[in-house]
Amino acid sequence: MDPLWLFALFVLGIIVVPGMDMAFVLSSALVDGRRAGLAAVGGTIAGGMVHVAMSSVGIGLLLQLFPAAFNAMLFAGALYVGYMGWMLWRHPATLGEVREGVTRSLGQTFTRALVTCLLNPKAYIFMLAVFPQFIRPDRGPVLEQAIVLGAIIAVTQGLVYGAVALGAAGLRAGLGRSQARQERLARAVAVLLMGTATWTLWQSWAW
Repeated sequence: MDPLWLFALFVLGIIVVPGMDMAFVLSSALVDGRRAGLAAVGGTIAGGMVHVAMSSVGIGLLLQLFPAAFNAMLFAGALYVGYMGWMLWRHPATLGEVREGVTRSLGQTFTRALVTCLLNPKAYIFMLAVFPQFIRPDRGPVLEQAIVLGAIIAVTQGLVYGAVALGAAGLRAGLGRSQARQERLARAVAVLLMGTATWTLWQSWAW
């Protein structure tokens, strides 16, 4: 199998598994609608490109030499996502207020998605364990290879998370007339966020 196809399959397998990035895209689309969901997708893709750039300049080696830095990123990411989940749990009426206007600007949503992606431990695991294996000096300049692999990551993120955003926005529109349903959905998303954070904390403790 061509290495690029194999890499694409690895990327798809990582991205379709629910995690911090997907949870943030989902919650953004449910709270503020389709445009916010797509802004979150854009921020996630931008974060993915930062991961590619860092991996290309040796972030993997740094984390191998200083494992404590990796655990610190796991811990910080978990706290960040857990905080978002807790705030949504405390204020479930947020979903019921979107008819009056969005809760945050598209720029804020983009930035938060970027930060969430940069604190996502799953991305660092992938960059440490998988990404370097597909960089081959005999296949040409490393930078060009990294750009191609990064493009595969970006396209896959756009397709998967874009579908999540559009699906969540459609669900949000269908719940527009039911305050009770909106609040139940808000709490469900809050549980998803806090559950993801708890799992990440457990991983950081185990490692």
